[in-house]
Amino acid sequence: MAKGNHGPYPAELRARLVELVRSGRTPEEVARQYEPTAQAIRNWVAQADRDAKRRGDGLTTDEKQELARLRRENKARGGEVKRRAGVATGWAHRPSARAMSRSPTLSARWRLPRGAVRASRGPS
Repeated sequence: MAKGNHGPYPAELRARLVELVRSGRTPEEVARQYEPTAQAIRNWVAQADRDAKRRGDGLTTDEKQELARLRRENKARGGEVKRRAGVATGWAHRPSARAMSRSPTLSARWRLPRGAVRASRGPS
């Protein structure tokens, strides 16, 4: 029986189901009695173990929340950083490599003059 898309379950329900599994019941038994799937219950048990430092194979809930916050901040600042980087390097309106490969006039315009040396991007 397929279960429909469901929003997040309450933290109290998740904690109770995790305790049932830890007391000896299988996730399948708990899933038959309650709504969440056995896989969802397994995932909750694994996450609870990470949060309790019993497992080290992933991020704790606090670390996941911090990572999500940092990604949101980076996304909000991303446009500003990209604009500044493009203007500072002079490549803000440079055509793509694919466009240059298809147009001889574009590639000639952006090609280095003979004898010029391309600036290195770091140690070779």
